[in-house]
Amino acid sequence: MRVDSHHHLWDLAIRPQEWMVGDGMEPVARNFNTDDLRAAIAGTKIEKTVLVHATTTYDETYELLEIAQNDETVIAVVGWLQIDSPDAIAHCEKYLEAPGGSYLKGIRDVAQDLPDSRYLAKPQSIETVQQLGKMGLTYDILTKTPELRAAIDLVKACPEVQFVLDHISKPYIAKGEIEPWKSLITELASFENVSCKISGMVTEAKWNIWKTEDFAPYVDHIIESFSPQRLMFGSDWPVALLATSSYSEVVHLAERLTSKFNEKENELFWHKNALSAYKITKW
Repeated sequence: MRVDSHHHLWDLAIRPQEWMVGDGMEPVARNFNTDDLRAAIAGTKIEKTVLVHATTTYDETYELLEIAQNDETVIAVVGWLQIDSPDAIAHCEKYLEAPGGSYLKGIRDVAQDLPDSRYLAKPQSIETVQQLGKMGLTYDILTKTPELRAAIDLVKACPEVQFVLDHISKPYIAKGEIEPWKSLITELASFENVSCKISGMVTEAKWNIWKTEDFAPYVDHIIESFSPQRLMFGSDWPVALLATSSYSEVVHLAERLTSKFNEKENELFWHKNALSAYKITKW
């Protein structure tokens, strides 16, 4: 069995995706539902998935929980909270009480590209994440390089919380820039309670003209820093369609970049680590 630890779904008639601006959005500017998901994963050995929020709205998370409750492919949800809000935990408690609430396994807030690069290290943000950990929830870190220092400070303050770094923190692959991302990743990975998704990379490269070797320096460093014991596959579908032709192309890219993994390491990467990081016991 393989697990995709990171994908999205949306219905543009219900909620526009505010990030869909500029040229080149045509491949994703339509609705994506679970039927589309099953068609996309066919032939890739992916059987189960973790559904992640795509907007910063509470309503979307309730909708995703209902999807998980009614579809056997989706086995977990990572919902959204505004973690610097004093009301964040109250909203999370409502998620857990809602239909499908038992599928809520993680929480994420959008820290990338915020005017305040220290958002994750704000006292209220730290307090919220500490409480999420006490509730048994994993916290997904969504950053680019400028926010990584704050992410490290958040992790330092929350030793009891399980963290998952999304999209290898979106290094500037198209520019071929590796520092200071590389040094910051080394520091972040030194905390054993942080895992990492090899995901979301193709949209940080030159769309549709990237080569496997463009990603190798970044993924090799991620593997060296986290080891296969703390890595998992994520497609970031359908966002990945901005820079690829298909879901399977993302899977094949991950296969090539992890081709040195042995059988045990492949089991960890393709399903066991995701199940462990999100405390998923039923699928």
